[in-house]
Parts: sequence; C-alpha cells; structure tokens
Amino acid sequence: MPRFFIILSGLIPLFATILVLRHFDLQTGLIEVSSLPLSWPFAIQPELERTQHVYDVVEDGRSPLDAITFTDDDDPPPSPVSAEESTVPGQFTRRIVAVGDLHGDSPNAHTVLQMAGVVDASGDWTGAVDVFVQTGDIIDRGDDTIKLFLWMDRLRDQAHAVGGEVMSHLGNHEWMNVIGDWRYVYPSEIATFGSVAARQKMLSTGRIGKSWSANYTTTSRLPLHPALGAPNTDFDPTSTFSRTSPLSHAAISFVHGGLAPNYPDLTPFPSRINELGQALLRKLQRRTPPPPHPPHPYPGLPADATDAEKGLYDGSSGPLWYRGWALEPEDKACSAVDDVLQRTGTRRMVMGHTPDFHMRRENHHYRHRYFARVWRRVVGAFNHVYPNTASG
Repeated sequence: MPRFFIILSGLIPLFATILVLRHFDLQTGLIEVSSLPLSWPFAIQPELERTQHVYDVVEDGRSPLDAITFTDDDDPPPSPVSAEESTVPGQFTRRIVAVGDLHGDSPNAHTVLQMAGVVDASGDWTGAVDVFVQTGDIIDRGDDTIKLFLWMDRLRDQAHAVGGEVMSHLGNHEWMNVIGDWRYVYPSEIATFGSVAARQKMLSTGRIGKSWSANYTTTSRLPLHPALGAPNTDFDPTSTFSRTSPLSHAAISFVHGGLAPNYPDLTPFPSRINELGQALLRKLQRRTPPPPHPPHPYPGLPADATDAEKGLYDGSSGPLWYRGWALEPEDKACSAVDDVLQRTGTRRMVMGHTPDFHMRRENHHYRHRYFARVWRRVVGAFNHVYPNTASG
C-alpha cells in the first residue's frame, strides 16, 4: 500500500500539467479570417533604410495602402467566440486572449476583440476572459492612435475591477515614435493630435507617454495558474521548485518581435529585459523631442544609452525587431527554441511583428510552429494595411 501512494503522488502532478496545458491549447487557438499574399513591406530599422519617403507616399500621390491588391481565401468566415465555455468539474481554467498589431485601426480592433469575447458591442470588458494580452504596435499606419491607447487604458481599469488582467507591450513602432522615427506616421494621424509638437508631448510627458511608462512592458511571463506566481514573476532556475516540479515551466512568454537564442540579456526573465526597457524609455521621454524623421535626420538613441539599452532596440537579436522565429527555416528554429523556453521558464512563446498570410486554419486553430511551442499572433487588426485580416 505505501508503494501505491508513492507512485500516485508522482503521477498527480504529471496529469495536472497535462490538463493545464491541454486546456490552454484549446483556449488560445483563436480565429484567422483569411489567407493573403504578403503585399506590404516589413518595417525596418532606420540604419537599414535609405530610400523611405516621408509618410510612405509614392510618386503618383497615393499611399501604398491604396495600391495593394489582395486575393481572398475560400475559407468560411469565423464564428464569434462564445463566452460560454465547457469545463471539467473541479478543473482550473484560465482563458487567455492574445492580439497582435493594431496599427491605428480602431474599428477593426473592436471587431477582433468582440469576436474573441474580450469586449461587448459597446467596447467594454465582458468578463468572459481572464487575461487579455496585446503584443504592441498600436501606433502607426492608421489614424486612431489616441482612441486605441485610451481604450486600452479603459479596458485595463475595467478588467482590474472584476479580477481580470490586461497585459500591454511596447512594439518596435511605439519605440520608433518616441525616438522620433516617424516614417510610418500619416499627416492625417498627426492632425488628430493637433500638431507635431502636441503629438510629441502626448507620447513623452502626456497621457499616452505616462501610460507607456506605468502600464506597458517590453516582454512578459504569464504563469498558467495563480499559485505559480503573479504575471511577470521571474523564473528562477536555481530554485528547488524549478529543478523538481513538472509545473516549473507552466507559463507563456509574450513579446512583440521575439526572444532570440543569442540575445545576451534574456535572463533573468522577464525582469532584465523590462528593466532595460524602462530605463531607455525614461531617457527618451525626458529628452527634448527632436524634430521628427523624416524629413529631418534620424535622431537615434540618447547619447547616454548603455550598450545593453542599444542592444534592446538596435540589435538584430533584440526582442523588438527579431524575426528569426518567423523567418528562419523550420529545422534551424526548432533546434534552438527549446533552449530559450528552458531559460525563460516557459512552455510557449507568443509574438506579433512579422505577418504570415499563408497560415491555414486547422481545426479552428492557428497553425503554429515547432509543435505548439511558438505562436505568432499576426495580423492583429489593421484594415488600413491588410483589408479583411482581422485576427487574434
């Protein structure tokens, strides 16, 4: 009999892990509307850009947005996510919704979040999800910057009031704008602020800038059960729990670009990356805003930025611009992903940044790479750039 209880005590945590992760897999496979050819250039770092015209206006006077052609997929339209979820009695569930790049498109963003059950028809928090994650790039390429950031603040307050959580991230486009790199800003969007100077103030010391400083991180780590720690609890690989428990890595990481295997400031995760982000953001917001580029020269990072802060933004392996998990060959990426997951104390990475319009729905889930270890949630919602691509 004692031997039976010893065996049973070892099996219970194992089965608990399987149930938690299995439920998470079912709850996070959201919706893809269509499959489209890639018709829009990726944003690129300023030192690599030599020919970008101000505001992306082409010679015939039209924005590239007006010149894009698309082909529709034959897939049927998705069904809205129901707030009613079937659960196993006694089983802990946590419904997590992650949405990628919004890029200034408030109507499409509302469509996506309502489709996912995050908000109702009025745009208010439904309480049907436990955690809503937005992986950055709310700004640029559209006119609804102010509306979207104020809406995110409202949802954050509404969620906290009923025990929910909104986790927000700064994408490379937020960083570009606070640096003074306005290559993807349209004159019509500037007009919503009133002037260039008013826009600069809003993003530095104004309401949006203050919210970035208080509520936004560069990356995050979300344990799948509250008993495993609060959101953004650091993973400690030296602890007895991390070395012995089958639940030590029962968490998900979220980031805009990606967590590269060769990024030197990956650990301790996520605090090291977020501390660098906070330090660099303070320096950028406290300096006198430089004249925006273009037409003025690219201003670059502050002169007192450390090498680590420069690597966070400018480095090819930094979490804001990295595209390796999306673009590297499958075999190369698969061989590297487990090491990153091990070091960050996670089972999955979720990111935005790099569009993939060749995804196909499989059993109403996104196709994901490397046996469900890497998830790309792109495009979030920006109808200005990719019409009819709302997804979460």
